[in-house]
Amino acid sequence: MIVVVAISTITSMIEPGKTLRIKGSDTELQLVSYFAESFVEAWRENNPDEKTRIVVEGGGSGTGITALIRGDIDIADSSREIKPEEIVRAESNGITPWEFIIARDALSIIVHSNNPVDNLTMNELSKIYKGEITNWTEVGGKNKNITLYGRTSASGTYIFFRDHIVKGDYSQKMNNIVGNEAIVDAVETNETGIGYVGVGYVITDTGEPIETVKILNIAKDENSAAVSPLETTNIKTGKYPIARPLYQYTAGKPEKGGLIYNFIKFELSDNGEQIVKEIGFYPITPEDKEHNDNQFAKIEAR
Repeated sequence: MIVVVAISTITSMIEPGKTLRIKGSDTELQLVSYFAESFVEAWRENNPDEKTRIVVEGGGSGTGITALIRGDIDIADSSREIKPEEIVRAESNGITPWEFIIARDALSIIVHSNNPVDNLTMNELSKIYKGEITNWTEVGGKNKNITLYGRTSASGTYIFFRDHIVKGDYSQKMNNIVGNEAIVDAVETNETGIGYVGVGYVITDTGEPIETVKILNIAKDENSAAVSPLETTNIKTGKYPIARPLYQYTAGKPEKGGLIYNFIKFELSDNGEQIVKEIGFYPITPEDKEHNDNQFAKIEAR
């Protein structure tokens, strides 16, 4: 199998033939790309005469959903739920999005490795990104102004963080950056910086946290213990307060036994779950599984 890598794009298989087009969340880009590589390899073993090709692109959740609405792609990756008005727009084009949850992410708050701050509360984090806390001394750090790094408005992570953590408008001084890796790069070179990224972007291939930035422990409130996003138990029990589902939306109901159907089934299989863990994300919850099972029951109903 040959994998061609371009900017924000991974294509599994280069032969012409069936093409599955996926676009959207930069947080999900690495994960879904690995899914695609593994799936195509298995698919071709069982279907040697078929020339299957999967194109996976980033660009942000909003970009992916817009492409789905236009009918340009088969699957949109999204780190946020599709909005009601987006569903209306899709349906006006004859497309009814179908929702699946493929993994869980613990959004990680990162600072420079030399920053003495180890913990923040959700309230402190909100005030920092609103611009109400502007100096690190206000949260136990050095007497230096805080430099804010965040995603662009096309990002589902930008919207999730704004709606669930900031709960208001971002500070106008926030630096809007495209992609998780770019935020990591910015924070690791700026001792005053703070950023938010998917947990899969701050661990190594062996599952250890990267050394170039510090991952902060986060507390729900002043009376709760600050916990790490790197502990699976904290995600499963809900102790870590910035966990979220990672979604995929298909352009209509997948055909039973078809390429899209089989690809999503693979993502949700035991092999898919192992990939989720290896990349640094977390398996879906029982509630997520029930949601997915209900979707497949509708697909498979006669």
